[in-house]
Amino acid sequence: MNQRWFKRLGSWRDEDEIIDTRAYEVAEIADDNTPKAFVEEHHYSGTYPAARKRFGLYRGELVGVAVFSHPPNEAVLRKLPCERMAGIELGRFVLRNDVPGNGESWFLARCFEHLRSSGIEALVSHSDPMPRRDVEGNMVLPGHVGNIYQATNAIYGGRTKARALWLLPDGTVFSERAMSKIRSRDRGYRYAIDQLVKHGAEQPLDIGQDLGAWMREQLPRVARRLKHRGNHRYLWAISKHLRKAIRDLAVVDEDGAPVKYPKRLDQEAA
Repeated sequence: MNQRWFKRLGSWRDEDEIIDTRAYEVAEIADDNTPKAFVEEHHYSGTYPAARKRFGLYRGELVGVAVFSHPPNEAVLRKLPCERMAGIELGRFVLRNDVPGNGESWFLARCFEHLRSSGIEALVSHSDPMPRRDVEGNMVLPGHVGNIYQATNAIYGGRTKARALWLLPDGTVFSERAMSKIRSRDRGYRYAIDQLVKHGAEQPLDIGQDLGAWMREQLPRVARRLKHRGNHRYLWAISKHLRKAIRDLAVVDEDGAPVKYPKRLDQEAA
């Protein structure tokens, strides 16, 4: 099954459904306004990454968005066998729930064509296999193992580093980047503080106080810890000359054979 979103509510379409490509068009979007509004309206995260390339899937109106972005952590792109700016991450990929099941692979293939013509050589993306709920038990993220990435013959690059996450009451993650902004008073730190205050943290008494100490005290009051085994990593050679180099990044078993694609979600956290 392939995942779909509408108004941040997840649903599923049969991957064997056939899209009528005559009814659809894929086009690059020049600015952030349109794709950002679509992602914030429909994607479960409600957030928009640092976009470098944006593409829309149209059927008269916009029914899907792919956002290729620059990751917050530079180490993500360093894993790719190309120059830094010739690599890119698939930061958001969201289709409305009325797009047929195999619409994802067709849309993604068209995006790859556009990326190749613009000089992009390699691509990385991640899938989060850990389901998450809010404090009332409502499903926020069903989790996914990357079916669409597997269907497009991505190289499986194993798991990212295991870590512990801080989950806010609405089931979203209070990111390491947000915590770093508060500690260093980096750009956007006030918004990060407001996120915690919105969920019940006390306002800092004095803007000159040690905000790192304030956060260490308040964060456990409004958030809960979740042990996460790491996301699944997928890699593509957009440029043909990198196909072997990308294949060499595949995770292999003790016999040297590529590890099979993951098929099951992680066990849901209590």
